[in-house]
Amino acid sequence: MTTMKRLTSPAVIFVAAVGFLLVAIPTNVGADTEKAKEHYNDGIKATQEGKIDESILAYQAAIAADEEYVDAYINLGAVYFDKKDYENALKMFKTVTEKDEKNVMAFANLGRVQYSLQRWVEAETAFKTAISLDKKNTDLYKELGKVYYQKRDFPKVVETIAKCHELGGGDYNTYYMLGKGYQNQEKTKEAIGTFKKSLELQDSYKAHSALGGIYLGQEKFLSAASEYKAALKANPKGHRAAYNYAIAIQSQDPEDYDANIKAWQDYVKLAKNNPRAKRQVAEAQEVIKNLKEAKEKAELQ
Repeated sequence: MTTMKRLTSPAVIFVAAVGFLLVAIPTNVGADTEKAKEHYNDGIKATQEGKIDESILAYQAAIAADEEYVDAYINLGAVYFDKKDYENALKMFKTVTEKDEKNVMAFANLGRVQYSLQRWVEAETAFKTAISLDKKNTDLYKELGKVYYQKRDFPKVVETIAKCHELGGGDYNTYYMLGKGYQNQEKTKEAIGTFKKSLELQDSYKAHSALGGIYLGQEKFLSAASEYKAALKANPKGHRAAYNYAIAIQSQDPEDYDANIKAWQDYVKLAKNNPRAKRQVAEAQEVIKNLKEAKEKAELQ
């Protein structure tokens, strides 16, 4: 749902209910609680049936019938979020936080919208408030960790994700972020261990690439090549992994001309239509040319 750099998973907004409301809502002076409940249930049904415009009207009607009906604001905000109408989603969740200062879901959803808008400071504030209200919610630590990752505040990434894991939460993505945090702090052994843990939980292009980068820096070229090859298996269109694979293969044995030429040709084939790789493709083509010339000279000797 987000348009930012996809190093972490998209934000997911939670709704106040996934089934019909069966209990009475709080009574407010002048509010038509029965009418509000009826509209609220209509909104849930419309959402479940994919009738988004109808669900918006239903939740708006529920709010009009009872302005203190916070669940209606939350579900309406969720609908707006799914439509990528982030400003209206913000209004709904902010309204709930003003009406109910201890509503964890509202603060969490507010953080998710701010994250989608790449407003890192505001997202951090919202998630920290949610955590202060629910200190054992591992998902909140995970999402706060994602904010710190986007801010490149790696010490806080390590601190926050470690807390998530300590509480029993986490997934392949949290271990990946933790690994990047350790790597930034030059804790290479810890970084390798957490990237491997990430891969135990789910095979991924980014974790294999991260390991490949570490091994390449350590001049462990065969290990680096193995990780980049695995990254390409996870994502056959990953041209950066193909580029680094070619570097690793050539660094391991500069005179294995056939293997090196093939590796660079595979990269060019994969990246040649990518405008962002234009310079690297030109460099690779020059490398291929030089390798072919070197091979010819070697064969003449």
